[in-house]
Parts: sequence; C-alpha cells; structure tokens
Amino acid sequence: MTIADIGQSLAHTTFVIVDLETAGGRPVDAGITEIGAVRVRGGEVIGEFRTFCQPGVSIPAFISVLTGITDHHVADAPSVASAVTEFLAFANFDGGDQPVLVAHNAPFDVGFLKAACAKFQIPWPTPRVLDTAILARKILRKDEVINRKLGTLAKYFRAPVSPTHRALDDARATVSVLHGLIERVGNLGVHDLEGLQTFNGPATERRRRKRHLADGLPDLPGVYIFYDGNNRPLYVGTSISIRKRVMSYFTAAETRSRMTSMIELAQRIEPIVCQTAHEAQVRELRIINELRPVYNHRSRNPEKTIWLTLTSDKFPRLSLVRQPAFPDSNRIAIGPFSSMQSAEFATQAIYQVTQLRQCKERITNKSSISPCMLFEMNRCIAPCADTSLVSEYQMITAQVVEILTGDSVVATKAMLNRIQELVLTEKFEEAAIIRDRMRALESSIYRSSMLRELSAIPFLIAGKANAQGGWDIQAFTHGRFAGAIQAPAGHDPKPYIAHLKTMAATDVSLPTLVAEMELNLKWLGDGLTRLVEITAGFSWSHPMAAPNTKLLAGVKLSA
Repeated sequence: MTIADIGQSLAHTTFVIVDLETAGGRPVDAGITEIGAVRVRGGEVIGEFRTFCQPGVSIPAFISVLTGITDHHVADAPSVASAVTEFLAFANFDGGDQPVLVAHNAPFDVGFLKAACAKFQIPWPTPRVLDTAILARKILRKDEVINRKLGTLAKYFRAPVSPTHRALDDARATVSVLHGLIERVGNLGVHDLEGLQTFNGPATERRRRKRHLADGLPDLPGVYIFYDGNNRPLYVGTSISIRKRVMSYFTAAETRSRMTSMIELAQRIEPIVCQTAHEAQVRELRIINELRPVYNHRSRNPEKTIWLTLTSDKFPRLSLVRQPAFPDSNRIAIGPFSSMQSAEFATQAIYQVTQLRQCKERITNKSSISPCMLFEMNRCIAPCADTSLVSEYQMITAQVVEILTGDSVVATKAMLNRIQELVLTEKFEEAAIIRDRMRALESSIYRSSMLRELSAIPFLIAGKANAQGGWDIQAFTHGRFAGAIQAPAGHDPKPYIAHLKTMAATDVSLPTLVAEMELNLKWLGDGLTRLVEITAGFSWSHPMAAPNTKLLAGVKLSA
C-alpha cells in the first residue's frame, strides 16, 4: 500500500516543521541566520532543533529590529553549511519514516535551504513539502480569518506559542497551525497525506451521485475493486472498513484528479472481506499485480525490485538486476534497494574495499585489453590484461561473496577508518559520500538476510492482539502469506489456530512478491506480534537486526 494508491495515514506520518531567519537578500546568497525545526508524529513533538548561523554577511539593522538577531549573536555560530547539514541530519529525510517537510510560505524557507545545499555541495534529499499557508487558503473560509499570516492563524488555532520572528518560536507556532488544519480536514474525511496535499474544496455533484455504489458494502477489513461498465478493473484499495473508505471517495475528502476521473467511470465496486487488516494489504498487492488496474500507480510499473549480485563470468563483476521475486538460493544477491541511487551507493562501497573489476568487458582467454586507470591506482588487478590471474581474482571474488552473504564487518571497518581520515583532514563532503555508501550496503545486507531467513521457514504461525481484545492469527509459508483467522475476545485461541492450520495455503510453487515478503516481515517484527508455531529455526541473529525483532523468539500466544 503506497501513498499514491490510497494515502499514507496522517496519524503515522512524521512532519518536520522548519522556519528560517535570514539576513535578507536572495536565496542564492544562502544568508541564513537561524534555523528552527520541530519534528512531530501523531500529534506529539518528538524532537526540536535550533541553531544560529554565520551568514557570511553583515545583518542589516532593519532585520535586527525585526528578529532581534544581531551580528553579535552569530559571531561564533556555525557556518551555514554546517548548520544546514545538522538540520538535515535532524530531519532524517532519508530515514525509514520519510518525513514530510512543512513550512509557512514554504517557497521562502525551502528556497534558502536548497540554495544553501547547492552552494555548499550538500545533497538535497528532495522531501515531500507541505505549505501551511497554501493549506490555510484552501481549508479556511474568508469569514473565519482575515488573512493567512502565521500570526493570524496561530491566534485562530490558539497556539500556545506566538510567532516572534525567531526560528524555533515560529516553527512551534506552525506546528499548532498544521495540527489545526489537519483536524479541520479530518472532519471532512481526509485522513491521509495525499488527501491533505490535494484537498481543494467540496466534492463535485457528479461524484456525489455515485454514492449509491457504496450501498451494501461491509463495514469490515478487506479489499475493494472499482470496475467500469465493461467490467474492466479501474482501481484496487484496502481499508480496515471497506464501506467507510469507499464512501470517502464521494465526499470532499477525495480531490485527487485521477481519482475524480476514476470515480466518474466506475459502475460497480466489488468487496473482498478479509479476516485481518494484514491479509487485506497482502491481497491488495496480489490483486494489483494480477489485474494491473489502470488507476493504480503500482500497476503502471509492475513491481520489480533492484538487487545487487555477482555475474557468473570467469572473472565475475557486480551487476544490478530487476526482478519481482526473491532471488533463488543458488544466486548470491543483496537487496532489495528502494532506489537505483541506493543500489549504486552499495555497489561503490564494495568497489571501495575490494579490487573487483568495474568494467563490463567480456573477458575470455583470448582477451587482450589494455588495463584502465583503476589498475594504475591499485584498485583492480586487471584480469582483462592478464587472464592467468584466475586464482588471484578468485580470492577477490571470495571477499565479495563474504560481503554479499552477510559478513560485512571488514568492509564496514575499512570504510569507517576512511571516514575518520577524511574528517581529520576536514574533507567532510567526501566523508559523507562514504558514509552514505556504507549505510546503503549495510541496509541492503540486513534486508536481504532477514528476507532470506523468512523465506527458509516452511511454516510459521504468529498472532497479535487486535483492537477488539481478540487475536489476529496469521500463517506464512516460505515468506508467503498463507492464511489468517480472528480469535474473538474471551475465546480460547487454540481451536482457531488449529482451524487455520487446516485451511492455510501451502503451495510453495506460487511466486511470492518481494513487496509481500517485506510486508510480512514488518508485521512479524513490529514488537507486538507473538510467535505461535514454527517448523524451522528462526534466529533473527543478524548483527544489524532491530531490537524489537528479539521479542518474537520463544514467546507463546495465550488467551
């Protein structure tokens, strides 16, 4: 389930609200004097950031009067480059929760941040951006607020902190404005990020006329499929309540242009009730992959994940391959990578710590190729020029195999040593590049090792307490979802477990999408799931394994 498909829950979205004070001038001058930011999730503040910056120019008197920031305040402050780097580290836009950047009049703040990154050669992470000023213009009526200035909106939403033209105070005030706007659209049925980003007023009358399509839909978890008059699948989604989610498409909550077009074509909706929300998510993945509905983004680009592997040449080299399923056990590979950039980072990390060849030449016994610059730099032994180096190259290949199969300690230590050397010589940009490569390599090794462990288990049953006080119990076969059942509150779950074992699908010949395996892995490793039965060892022993995965081992499900 992706943002593009049915929306990322606002309650589970991390927002980084930022405000800048500057010395005036243009963004290209990067004259930032102060950065303030607040990190929030689920309505709660989970971190704050503030720093002065040395803008490199004198602060004009009128700016000092407005903000209270003088040349004295920033005399010993970090440079703009250092301050922006620290802010990006605080925001962690490349992290797993992929925060959304929020600002009031975002083009100003984001413009200065991007300009600073460009000026000081800092990679800009291209986060999703929300502008509370634009949102306020769409959500609030003119008779409610006289303008959309931050001070006016902070007062309207009774923010505990008033904007003062100081970065952190203004960021805190913007937090209150953001939460107020989210609450406002929540009353209209908007509960996901894309709905908030695309909110544009009341639903059209033509869309309202389609509300009858939701008649009779169950108020249960599951998958829903929109069809047109020719019985062509248009869109597949999932929800913990099929009826409530489908009803939202016919209200002001749904303003995505492609969904408006889809709803006008829709003639019927097919519900598929599932035992649990997780089952619904898995079935949604499978149905989209099978039906390729025209309005699901995922179906336009069939799910093909990126893997890093070794070729089978006499002198192997690294290769990036795309495939939807987990690589078979005979092929050494790490991944899946979330982007081609992260895959290339991991590739460069291996090149950095080994002498594996980087060329794509096909080397045969008759090859006679002049060695490239990498040979002169002692980064490759040039088997292209001397094909007798078979045993020497096999030793290099063995190093790479060790890394790809999970033993990356030596490689990581080498990169850490190099980072320390670069930091000592103040070559921070080069150090950051190696850091990113190291993280990409370690992350991919961790993910592939976890998936490999899960895929090796013939049969597994686990359970999790649900909101109704009962248990969501699910079975998995070689990483593939095999079935689910709910044990109601107050009932002994053992008979339900026994029934699930008899009905679980155990056909190992069916392909398993990597996206499904990762979805299953996330459910199993959330720290709340309890292991019930397993037919093989499940160690989760990888040194990089998240702490909460340890909660699975040895815990039995009880009534």
